[in-house]
Amino acid sequence: MYDIIIIGAGTAGLTAALYGARAGKDVLVLEEKAAGGQIINSPAVENYPGIKHTSGLQFIQSLRQQAEEAGAKIQNLKAEKIVNQSEKKVVITKNTLYETRTIILCTGVMQRKLGLPGEKELAGCGVSYCAVCDGAFYRGKKAAVVGGGNSALEDALFLSNYCERVFLIHRRDRFRGESQYVNALMQKSNVTFILETIVTALQGENHLESLHIKNTQTNIIEELAVNAIFIAIGHEPRNEAFANTVSLDEEGFIRADESCRTNVPGIFAAGDCRTKKVRQLVTAAADGAAAALAACEPQAEQAIHETSG
Repeated sequence: MYDIIIIGAGTAGLTAALYGARAGKDVLVLEEKAAGGQIINSPAVENYPGIKHTSGLQFIQSLRQQAEEAGAKIQNLKAEKIVNQSEKKVVITKNTLYETRTIILCTGVMQRKLGLPGEKELAGCGVSYCAVCDGAFYRGKKAAVVGGGNSALEDALFLSNYCERVFLIHRRDRFRGESQYVNALMQKSNVTFILETIVTALQGENHLESLHIKNTQTNIIEELAVNAIFIAIGHEPRNEAFANTVSLDEEGFIRADESCRTNVPGIFAAGDCRTKKVRQLVTAAADGAAAALAACEPQAEQAIHETSG
């Protein structure tokens, strides 16, 4: 019987593990893949208070070490289901059942797909969702980045150091990301902005060869020859496995209040997977701390009202 089981080892999950373990609780973290979540793909983290510059990987490595040294246990297992019983909760993995008093869901988000024919088949063959992972493969070649937020702008900046030409495609007439990234891209001679444009088709059999792009104002479709496309159009939650246990909103995010309580007593949600306006590294860490402290309280069995957002 664990005091707290945390599902997900991103920033929120590892922070929750740190706070729970420091409070003297027996804490288990279950993570399907490698610890870290989306932030490990970021080469530069410069907006976390108190840390002037680090990489996402370095940040997560340090946070994981902190949590483990405090006493938290981390296992690479996928939580497939939760069973909510009157006096305990049961987390079901492929081969094991784990009993716990409280659960903190920190499942994070995954990259949103374009949803175009051939996208799945060309993944790893010119279609990528991680510029840091795959950008070096396209040294001296042409690449497109799709998106208008910080992730897309950071990807374009990163790729501009490797690629002959980087096309930054965005459906709107201006970017959502920070102006400092936009200004930096404007100084790059090998970066071309293609605004008010969407990608309508991926061309190529064994490897991506070109894109069909459509101007949303003129409806003119053109072909753009590229060797790779890096898709950075946002994220979607990974909460399907728990949809029958906790309340989700229309977009699939877990309904939870600022103390990270869900509608189910003893189950909390922290980080990008829950309903919230701002999804940043610092807010994920704050959620992790809030959820762990709430789980440690005697009244941890309290829950938010079903209609809370």
